[in-house]
Amino acid sequence: MALITGASSGIGAAFAEVFASEGFDLVLTARREDRLRTLADGLRRQHARRVEVLPADLANVDAPESICRELSRRGLTIDVLVNCAGFGVPGSFVTSEWVRQQRLLQVTVMAAAELTHRLLPGMVTRRYGRIINVASLAALVPAPAGHTLYAACKALVLKFSEALANEVRASGVYVTALCPGFTRSEFHDVTGTRALVQRLPWWLWNDAAGVAREGFDAVMAGTPMHVTGRVNRLIVILSRLLPQPVLIAIGRLTARGYRNSD
Repeated sequence: MALITGASSGIGAAFAEVFASEGFDLVLTARREDRLRTLADGLRRQHARRVEVLPADLANVDAPESICRELSRRGLTIDVLVNCAGFGVPGSFVTSEWVRQQRLLQVTVMAAAELTHRLLPGMVTRRYGRIINVASLAALVPAPAGHTLYAACKALVLKFSEALANEVRASGVYVTALCPGFTRSEFHDVTGTRALVQRLPWWLWNDAAGVAREGFDAVMAGTPMHVTGRVNRLIVILSRLLPQPVLIAIGRLTARGYRNSD
């Protein structure tokens, strides 16, 4: 079975569709139970797969343990883990409430790492497993002001995934850090930055279904890190070639149009 976090919308929901279409049974978790049940009903009808719904808020420190306890109680074996849950905290780090930053760290870093730590031993024992950790293009380029902890969290997710991929590959477990750029989803609605990011040109955007498909193909191929979209891959190449001061200046200039750092 594939456990997908953040499955109620966006890339998480797209991952559910991809894995179901590829013959996997699913466990879907997110905060919004109604969204999960609607998605699960549709996937059962369309793909005739078993789909379990397990509502949880990963901002709660005990959520990963509770999820794994419930999986055990239901007798569910997880061979695929997709850590997709996440959000951003726009605006100034100085003026934002610490509790919001703490929730960001808990959901994006701590919960993903703990779920991986709890479910990985079974994969290693069975000598089969697939783990996708959704990082971001932000982990690979200089970070401008606004969403100050977001890029740092995603950089940690990326490095964690790369190291873990090397550690467990011989055990039949593949780990991929997926690095999407701007993706059409509810992410920017939740953070309240939709009006800002709409100023970006259309060619910078990817759709969630395409991102999920690329992520699925990458982890099945055993690719430790995958950047989605040709434009994003070009951005990464340029970020490695251009001098760092130039990149920082470009980041500061372009971010004024879409990142709120007030």
